[in-house]
Amino acid sequence: MDFRIQGRTAVVCGASRGLGMACALALASEGAHVTLVARRAETLQAAADRIAEATGLRPAFVVADVGTAQGRAAVHASTSEADILVTNAGGPPARDFMDLTLEDWERALNVNFLSAVEMIQTFVPGMRTRRFGRIVNITSATARMPVERLDLSTSARLALTGYVAGVARQIAKDGVTINNLLPGTIMTERLIELGATADALIARVPAGRAGKPEEFGAACAFLCSEQAAFITGQNLLIDGGLCALTI
Repeated sequence: MDFRIQGRTAVVCGASRGLGMACALALASEGAHVTLVARRAETLQAAADRIAEATGLRPAFVVADVGTAQGRAAVHASTSEADILVTNAGGPPARDFMDLTLEDWERALNVNFLSAVEMIQTFVPGMRTRRFGRIVNITSATARMPVERLDLSTSARLALTGYVAGVARQIAKDGVTINNLLPGTIMTERLIELGATADALIARVPAGRAGKPEEFGAACAFLCSEQAAFITGQNLLIDGGLCALTI
C-alpha cells in the first residue's frame, strides 16, 4: 500500500535506536524526509547511516534533549514546518511507589508528558494552516494495564492520553490527527539487555513471541498516512494480545 506521504517532512524523537528508530525507518521507507532527534550525536549518525542505506534517503538529525526547553526549541528551529511529529522519550525508572520523591514525579511528567504537549503546541499551528498533520505519541501499554513499580510511567502516559483525547477532537476538522501507540513487549535493545527477565516477559505474550520493531514502525507509518485521516484520538496497542481488554 502506498501511504502517500512521499515528500512529507517528519520529526521523530528518540530516533537513534529502538522504537523511535523503527518509526523513522518506516517513514523514510515511505519517502518521507525525516529529521531524527536524540541526545547523542554518535548514535544519531549511526541511525542516519542505517536509514540512508536502507532507503536511499539520508535523514537530517538534531542532537537535543526534548526533556528540556532548550532541546525542544532546537528541534523546532531545525524543522519548523513538519507534517509529521512522532514524540518519544525513554520511560522513567521502575521504583516502589513509596520511594518516589517530588523530584521523581516532576522529571517523569516533564519528560513523558509536558515535553510532548509543548511539541504538539509548537507544530500544530503550521499543520492546521497546511490542512495536513499527523502526530503519533509513543506511550506504553501500562496506560491500559498498570504494572507494579511503573507508577511514574503509568501516570505520565495517562496524563498524555487524556490531553490527546481532548485536543485531537478540536483539530480533526483541520486535517490534523493525533494518536497514541502503546508498545508491549517489543524486541528492542532495551528488552535484549534484560536477559532472563526478558524471557519471562515474552512468555506472557499470547502471540508467543516478542514484537518486531519493524511491526511497530509499520503501525506508526500507517497512522501517518493519507489513508488514516479518519483515525484520531485513539490508543493502539502493539502488544501481541498481552493486555486482555475487551475495549
